[in-house]
Amino acid sequence: MLLACPMAVSPASSPAATAGESLIQEVESALTDRYQTTVPQPVRRALGLRKRDRICYAIRANGEVVLQRLCPEPVEDDPALAPFLALLQEDIAAHPERLLPITANLAGRLQELVGGIEVNLDAPLPDDDDCAGDLATNVTV
Repeated sequence: MLLACPMAVSPASSPAATAGESLIQEVESALTDRYQTTVPQPVRRALGLRKRDRICYAIRANGEVVLQRLCPEPVEDDPALAPFLALLQEDIAAHPERLLPITANLAGRLQELVGGIEVNLDAPLPDDDDCAGDLATNVTV
């Protein structure tokens, strides 16, 4: 389930705008033949939208439409993550000499190893049992 974040953009004719609040900015966008549009930059900025965020259209009885950014429900913390990060923090603080920069050679080698792998971020994650097989079939070199 996704929750609507508390930010919204209302038209100038909305009760809030006509009840004394001034309109900051009005922007337009066009619909394509498939009824798609690009959310203009001022609206993206006002709502704090980033790529792949989800938005919600709230249609009110008076015909007003309010656009809101959807916030995913908070995910429970991974019980192993905090202790692992604490361990890393302690190790880095105790032994800063162990930190090494990524050299051009290493970056090149990493690119050779993974440069041809395509990742579909929209694909569902495989079950743990199926992981090895799926990885082998989804790699293109």
